[in-house]
Amino acid sequence: MTFHFIRPIVLLGLPLVLFIWWLWRRDHDPLRGWRQAMDPDLLSAVTMGNGKQSIGLGRLVTWLLAVLAVAGPTWRPEPSPFSDDPSPVMILLKADASMNREDFLPSRLERARLKVVDFSKARNGRPTGLIAYAGTAHLVLPPTRDTAVVGTMAEHISPDIMPKPGNDLNAAIQLAEKTMKETGGSIVVMADTFPAYESKLPVHTLAVSRTRIKGAVMISPDETDIETLDRKTKGSMVSATAEGKMRWAEAGWWLVPILAIFALAQFRRTAE
Repeated sequence: MTFHFIRPIVLLGLPLVLFIWWLWRRDHDPLRGWRQAMDPDLLSAVTMGNGKQSIGLGRLVTWLLAVLAVAGPTWRPEPSPFSDDPSPVMILLKADASMNREDFLPSRLERARLKVVDFSKARNGRPTGLIAYAGTAHLVLPPTRDTAVVGTMAEHISPDIMPKPGNDLNAAIQLAEKTMKETGGSIVVMADTFPAYESKLPVHTLAVSRTRIKGAVMISPDETDIETLDRKTKGSMVSATAEGKMRWAEAGWWLVPILAIFALAQFRRTAE
């Protein structure tokens, strides 16, 4: 992350601080009257430094640091106050006739259903939803923490209940985006083929056919594929409503101890 200021407009106060400091230093110059009456070289020869210059510089540094602290220097995002409320994942399960092929035993669809169950168990209470699609897309279950019911609902999905055959993945993605509009999240597609698609949310794919598909996680007889998907979805928690509105951690408070030291030094010198 790049270093920047949360409130950069405050930095416009820096020239004002310099001007005020210059006025203050001029008004507190003990030789101000003499400077108007004596030659500068002569005045310099008959006077010695009295410490006012260093006091003035300390005050200037204090004021400048105060402005920088208020401007909010930062270089890292602020942890979300809702970090214990993970971003949801929407599972998109293809239910076209091609999913009934038995290049895997049981069929592609049955294997995909089992993977929905396994993935839902891996989510373990983290919001998970389900969409079935073929030529049309249908919301089966919005994101819920009752992840066990996601697997149960997946068991009833088949091409027989879909109103239109096909492979409209874009329609399914659009429905997922609409459903998670307020929360954001990521998408997991379980299918045998993946036509071109567009998505505002991260999309992860699980290929349930024997054909290797570039970029897709290949279905496996063990939990390797599910572990990969779980890891990927954890790393892509994107909020649709927070796009461009990332909260940044305030780092100006690091300057407070330095400010306190300078302020204390000014107080002591003034007292003396």
